[in-house]
Amino acid sequence: VNEIEKNEYNLNIPRYIDSQETEDIQDIHAHLNGGIPNADIDALSKFWKQFPSLKSALFKTDKKSKYSELKVQTDMIKDAIFEHPEFKTFIKDYDTIFEKWKNESAKYLKVIDKGNKPKELIQILSENILKKHSGIALVDKYDMFQHLMTYWNESMQDDCYLISHDGWKAEAYRIIAENKAKKQIDKGWTCDLVPKYLVVTRYFSAEKQDISDLETEKESLADELVEVEEEHSGEDGYFAELEKINKNEVTKRLKLVKIENDNLAIAAEPEVTYGDKKPDEKEILQQYLDLTKQSADYNKKIKDAEKDLDDKLYEKYPELTEKEVKTLVLDDKWMQNIETSIKNEIEHISQRLTNRIKELSERYDTPLHEIEKEVSEFELTVKKHLKKMGL
Repeated sequence: VNEIEKNEYNLNIPRYIDSQETEDIQDIHAHLNGGIPNADIDALSKFWKQFPSLKSALFKTDKKSKYSELKVQTDMIKDAIFEHPEFKTFIKDYDTIFEKWKNESAKYLKVIDKGNKPKELIQILSENILKKHSGIALVDKYDMFQHLMTYWNESMQDDCYLISHDGWKAEAYRIIAENKAKKQIDKGWTCDLVPKYLVVTRYFSAEKQDISDLETEKESLADELVEVEEEHSGEDGYFAELEKINKNEVTKRLKLVKIENDNLAIAAEPEVTYGDKKPDEKEILQQYLDLTKQSADYNKKIKDAEKDLDDKLYEKYPELTEKEVKTLVLDDKWMQNIETSIKNEIEHISQRLTNRIKELSERYDTPLHEIEKEVSEFELTVKKHLKKMGL
């Protein structure tokens, strides 16, 4: 018990058992002649037990041989696994199991209120997640337990203590900080139980999208500005004489160019040009300034939009009902974070199979005789080039 406590109740077995990885033995015959050793394929038996027909879908096996061939291209292994009917069924069945745990947990958590005991809550939730994941092929129930405990320690525990003290209340408060002059500065506001992003996502998605669109436009302008700078920054470029490429320097240069053009203006016959006319310095400088102005305009639009959204948020928090707070905290915060973490674990389980098959395929992809053939072809090519060079 003391050792488990030292590890912050992390129940991952490797923390308590000295387990060394099995040595990955290279097969000389496969390196010489090609083919993937059946022994390596059979070592993945826990996957074949869960996906009985997947093995034959991936490998062409000769019963008389100890080696198999991969039926799909290496870059298609993941798709072949993830699109296989048995794999899809596995994911669907697991989703059902997790949804059952999530719904049972949410139903239980919705009735907690002031005076709840967080330690009792996590005991019930953790025991249930262990129970639900017992006996599931490829899934280590203690890994799932650990995902829950990690999120509990990072955030959920503090939330439960807040609810135990204040109930389901989304109370916003100002952030006051003291500057170097010992003056109190208002740094904005926040809410511990219900972070701003949750309310934005659920109630102000349109405003969020508007800001995102403005930021996309601003990034596009920034890319265009970089292109102009790079195109005209060489030795013969219009920005070559500038100490720095910025608004002030370009503005100064543009004024000088206009004066020079006015002084050099003489009566002459119109210039005849052929093909596309190269933009002059004044045009490029003006283009740069136009882009910087547009960028500054977008900065202001984004700042104003963010301020408007923040004001709407601050007005929204006092209007949130207890039911709405429960939805935001339970569904959008707690369960969403736990689900993301656990679904990533399921993804990693499947990815391990993909990575191992890809590793074996690449390891024995090119047998020795093909390597020797390539080397001979390269040697012949080099000799031809040397002969042309007179060597």
